Amino acid sequence: MSNQVSDTMYDEVLDVLDKLRPFLQRDGGDVELVNVEDGIVKLRLVGACGSCPSSTITLKAGIERALLEEVEGVVEVMQVF
Repeated sequence: MSNQVSDTMYDEVLDVLDKLRPFLQRDGGDVELVNVEDGIVKLRLVGACGSCPSSTITLKAGIERALLEEVEGVVEVMQVF
């Protein structure tokens, strides 16, 4: 994947995360984009989201679903610590 395509995907992922961020912040959490490489988005959940027992559901059912629908080329979302 070229740097330009990668940069575009990175920016698109940021745009989607910015749409989701208010919902996470309402519950005392947030999300940080760590990296996008080969369609794999690496995120860090912080604040209340980092230690929440439902963080896996938030990551997979919420954030990953939105990214798969809205950003072409995303294949998976992974949580990093």
